[in-house]
Amino acid sequence: MARVVLILAVCVLLPALISAARPMSGRPFRLQGKVYCDTCRAGFETSATTYIPRAKVRVECKDKEQKLVYSMEGTTDSTGTYHILVNEDHGEETCDVVLVSSPVGDCMTADPGRERARVVLTSYNGIASDNRFANAMGFMKDEILSGCTTLLQSLMEEED
Repeated sequence: MARVVLILAVCVLLPALISAARPMSGRPFRLQGKVYCDTCRAGFETSATTYIPRAKVRVECKDKEQKLVYSMEGTTDSTGTYHILVNEDHGEETCDVVLVSSPVGDCMTADPGRERARVVLTSYNGIASDNRFANAMGFMKDEILSGCTTLLQSLMEEED
């Protein structure tokens, strides 16, 4: 009986533990999200929102002691969308995408509460796809665009 348990441990448990401890190989996570300029300073995306090309973002993963264990930067394309490949599983860590900088001179202030997005970067959570999507993050325009008051009032009317 002890021999069967030993064979089971060697054949099944040991390879599973080794593969779980190693970084991923082959299929990386494809992390995607958008960066916008809040032209109305509404705190959320509206029809007046514009998306920022060439904005810089960073993926940061921290361990339980809040020590940074992984960091990777990315840049948005012409549509304000970033795509970052992450080759490691970060199931034991907390990962966020954070805003780094905006190339738009009058839209460089990070929107409090929208300056970071939590992401799950592990294969051990029931998600079959390697694609991961982060919530949109935003910078605020220095001066509110004309027409924003009317836009925000119409949104409030729709809510009633």
